[in-house]
Amino acid sequence: MLLEIIYTILSINGDYAYCRSDNGSYTNIALALLPEDIDEGDRVRFYNFSYEKIV
Repeated sequence: MLLEIIYTILSINGDYAYCRSDNGSYTNIALALLPEDIDEGDRVRFYNFSYEKIV
């Protein structure tokens, strides 16, 4: 079973994005792993070991 997590980008600081998942946990994700056009307030999906921006 593959894990799927939806994150909201709360802030971007340096090389990391501070994110909150839909289940309420917080984490930092390296910007190098996220899509290039990511911005604060965007939502991303982690699935199959990669991140994609969702609308």
